[in-house]
Amino acid sequence: MDAADVREVFETVLPEQALKSAIEAAGFQERERKLDAVRLLRAMVIAASTGYGGRQADVMRHYFEMGGERVVRGGFYGWFGPALEAVMERVRDQALGYVAQQPCDLPGWLGCVRDWIIVDSSTVKLDARLKSEYPGAGDYAAVKVHKHFSVGIGTTLRYHLSPAREHDSPHLVVNESWSGLGLLADLGYASLRLLRDCQQHGVKYVIRLKESWKPKVDSISRGKITGTFAKGSDLDLLVEQEVLKLDGNALDARVRVGRGSAEVTCRLVAVSTPKGYCFFLTNLPGNIGPLQVADLYRVRWEIESDNKLDKSCLNLDKIGARTGPAVRALIHASLVGSILIGLLAHHHRRREARPKRAGAERTTPPIHPQSLARAVGFAAHSIAAAMELKGAEATKRWQELADYLEHLGKDPNWRCRPSVLDQLRGWKISPGRKQKTAAVN
Repeated sequence: MDAADVREVFETVLPEQALKSAIEAAGFQERERKLDAVRLLRAMVIAASTGYGGRQADVMRHYFEMGGERVVRGGFYGWFGPALEAVMERVRDQALGYVAQQPCDLPGWLGCVRDWIIVDSSTVKLDARLKSEYPGAGDYAAVKVHKHFSVGIGTTLRYHLSPAREHDSPHLVVNESWSGLGLLADLGYASLRLLRDCQQHGVKYVIRLKESWKPKVDSISRGKITGTFAKGSDLDLLVEQEVLKLDGNALDARVRVGRGSAEVTCRLVAVSTPKGYCFFLTNLPGNIGPLQVADLYRVRWEIESDNKLDKSCLNLDKIGARTGPAVRALIHASLVGSILIGLLAHHHRRREARPKRAGAERTTPPIHPQSLARAVGFAAHSIAAAMELKGAEATKRWQELADYLEHLGKDPNWRCRPSVLDQLRGWKISPGRKQKTAAVN
């Protein structure tokens, strides 16, 4: 891991002057003599992955360790109000602006679009006092985080919040800003309107087929056909009558879903898995075959891993705050912390580069975001201290931190559970050899 990259990520996302500007604009430190606001903001983000307790308790402990003047717990928690929320929104915007500047790393045929965007949501339960502001699906309070995840950069591009009771679908709107992108979405966001919008704005997509959608088959370019069928035949009927045999081979067909003005024409591909056939709808061109479409949909697991990073490492699900501003400020802090991890991994991947030839054997483990997040948590105090250094001393300290983060951030399971993207990048990853056990006398 390159020291200059590590330093750039932290100092670009949490720069002192920009933080001071945001603090002044929000009036965050006008009457708080004991508050070192820059130190607090950095503690909120860098300490997100320490995991010693609740999010506010973690921030408080780390803030004091960084040299912040001691205050009583009630006074410290009192800082978590609307002004801090406004500042954290500026920090979020700073981080997302930096993400948007990063070049995409899309291996092989994934580069047929500018970037692939994975859309998903995760639910965070909150204190019961917030039930009126953030009603959950049941008798509890919960907020839903809707994320747009960049496959090419490996981190969140944008996000917004909603009460958990609300359905996902209205929270994904595809418009002209999506032109030239690709979309991988969970079924919670899938709708015929979404497919039509993708067609209209030049957006490629891959989604699972909803059970309630009954495709009408116009033609079949790949699959075992035992007889003739009329254009517009029902897919289920063709399978039931064995005109179309699902014999373990891939299926590729031109279909229509929906009715009347809501009708959408697209490709339906299906591949056999140990659990049965998986059906996907896509508008990718025919030169990208069914198995490639299925591999692409497997890439959607990247956002599931990122959601796990947010919750298990950045402690997004340990927010015990009792007011809306405090909750939102802490959510921003956890997600910016997660974005920092994704950026560090992205810089490392780009320096590592792809294999010189397809099928080359990977001999070193890749960086794993969750391992890297834990390493950042262990080094949180050292990172905060390095951000206050200058000159040769700072250069030396950032190099030590980069070496430390790379050593602890490696994927321990890279051979037994290689990532889909690593394989699509062209790496061959052989299973590890079983270690010999010592003979017992």
